[in-house]
Amino acid sequence: MRISVFGSGYVGLVTGACLAEVGNDVLCVDIDPEKIKSLQAGRIPIHEPGLEALVARNAAAGRLRFSTEASGAVAHGEALVIAVGTPPGEGGSADLSHVLAVAREIGRHLTLYRVIIDKSTVPVGTADRVAGEISKSLTERGVSCEFDVVSNPEFLKEGAAVADFMKPDRVVVG
Repeated sequence: MRISVFGSGYVGLVTGACLAEVGNDVLCVDIDPEKIKSLQAGRIPIHEPGLEALVARNAAAGRLRFSTEASGAVAHGEALVIAVGTPPGEGGSADLSHVLAVAREIGRHLTLYRVIIDKSTVPVGTADRVAGEISKSLTERGVSCEFDVVSNPEFLKEGAAVADFMKPDRVVVG
């Protein structure tokens, strides 16, 4: 399956590398060109046991690539994974600005049916907000395109993220 992962930080990079490891064609996209250059050169910005070898092996096999081009990522992925940061906002609630920015970007480029997957740590109701932002962007373009939004929360522990992803104790999709 062709999968695009938006965000190449902790969750996005682990998700992309592990999805590639099981045979998927994965494109990780990030807005930080320096991070993408570093990943393309094989330098991993985080310490996670097993991740460097996983990235190297799957990049060499052509199953894992990195880009800054959102349009190419939307065109590539049958499934589009949103795995960007949700730092605490005012009052401690999750700041969804990055998630919603990705949703708008997806809407700017969507031309074929896609499944959009919220992997970021988000509160209940975020899927509806993501769908709304995508729909708004499609309407602004005068385009009609079907899509679905699902949630797939992550339960990765630092230091065990690769193992947690490859052999999860639970998987939630909704």
